[in-house]
Amino acid sequence: MNCPKCKSSMERVKIAGVEIDRCTACKGLWFDEFELEALKVVKGTEAVDSGDAEAGKTFNKVDRISCSKCNAPMIRMVDNEQPHIWYETCDVCGGCFLDAGEFKDLKQNDLMDIIKDYQAKRKGGRRTKTTRLSGEAVRNILKLK
Repeated sequence: MNCPKCKSSMERVKIAGVEIDRCTACKGLWFDEFELEALKVVKGTEAVDSGDAEAGKTFNKVDRISCSKCNAPMIRMVDNEQPHIWYETCDVCGGCFLDAGEFKDLKQNDLMDIIKDYQAKRKGGRRTKTTRLSGEAVRNILKLK
């Protein structure tokens, strides 16, 4: 099997009794159907994500890829809990590809992730518009109460 991003060969890696595929070059991770969900909740499995997260960010820009298993076009997804994490899934076979650093990031949700999520929302144009009120307007609103 070859990496859907850089086309290098993938190696089988066993972690917590589950075999996944890791790219020998870019270190991206391939999960067959249900493997990501299974490993996401097991403590210590983030160790399998041994690649450079900065290199992973570069490969994350490559978004038009085909599934390594069935050659179907993969769909870019955004993690609901951490919208700064984008990964690719296959609707046909259920496989999933995460760039180097994304699985490790997916497993932890800390203050930096909250900041990254805020920035991702701002870049996505989902920021709410704020209106500045004059002092007189605020006083008038308070009089209504």
